[in-house]
Amino acid sequence: MIQVIFFGTPQFAVPTLQKLLDHPNFNVMGVVTQPDKRRGRGKQLIPSAVKKVALNYNIPIWQPKQIKKAKKTLSALKNMQADAFVVVAYGQILSSEILQIPKLGCINVHGSLLPQYRGAAPIQWCLYNGDRQTGITTMLMDEGLDTGDMLLKAYTDISLFNNAYEIAENLASQGAYLLIETLQKLDKKEINSLPQNDQEASYASLINKDDFVIDWNKSAIEIHNQIRGFYPNCFTLFRGDKLKVMATIPLNRDYIRELKEKNEGLNKAMDSLEDNPEKSGEIVSLVKNFGPIIQTGKGSLLLAQIQRSGKRTQSGWDLVNGTHLKVGESLN
Repeated sequence: MIQVIFFGTPQFAVPTLQKLLDHPNFNVMGVVTQPDKRRGRGKQLIPSAVKKVALNYNIPIWQPKQIKKAKKTLSALKNMQADAFVVVAYGQILSSEILQIPKLGCINVHGSLLPQYRGAAPIQWCLYNGDRQTGITTMLMDEGLDTGDMLLKAYTDISLFNNAYEIAENLASQGAYLLIETLQKLDKKEINSLPQNDQEASYASLINKDDFVIDWNKSAIEIHNQIRGFYPNCFTLFRGDKLKVMATIPLNRDYIRELKEKNEGLNKAMDSLEDNPEKSGEIVSLVKNFGPIIQTGKGSLLLAQIQRSGKRTQSGWDLVNGTHLKVGESLN
């Protein structure tokens, strides 16, 4: 049986932890996760998604603020004599001292096809850039930022209408299976690790609030990729209030063909549209049962799903009906 200590924090890490807990050939000896955070109106301390799972199994839990300086945690980790440390979106950088503890090494499950998108937000930036394929890479961790030798990869295609939540859910499940295969092959010495080519590397930096602001001077496809990449946080202003844009459809016949639902109405609407970048942010058409069409810096974009301030998510057509929206109004 392979003895494992699990490092992870958000929901993305939960499927891998659960898979290890359910597997007869692995024993999860303990969990390292980020400290509880205060959230909500009452500012109550809320445990991480990983901690919630660990509590159900009565597993030892460590939550150091700075793991590099947490002497008691480091001592405990050494005493556990685990075969491997598994790291999935933990949120802190591990020191050289920690990396050298387990005999099989520290194995990271990373949400990209390394060396592309090293860093904190690989799924979001992958969608933002319009990539049509991503995946999971397992790797042996070193002291760099996602620079360790690669072990195994799994690939997944991306639809033009997938958002970050959907892709993260798929990759989290894919990563769980790949991690099990990785550990079993490492234990049997059936994997030859492969160094990353630094010249092919790209970085997925932390996302900040400015990344959520929609600039209607950009092209329709750029805005569409921003909205699905940073889902569900992108917004614009509508009649002076914040309007979250949850889903869009760039009005291009090639793109519309990827929609699963009927789209005759959109094809008819496109016939009457004229591209006029000088009207960026302006509502140029209202399509029955679909919603408002917005002119962008290049091309037009349908608001398929939105969320008004303090309201539930609704369709673009419900926005038209509920606000008596008119052609010529502007978003900014």
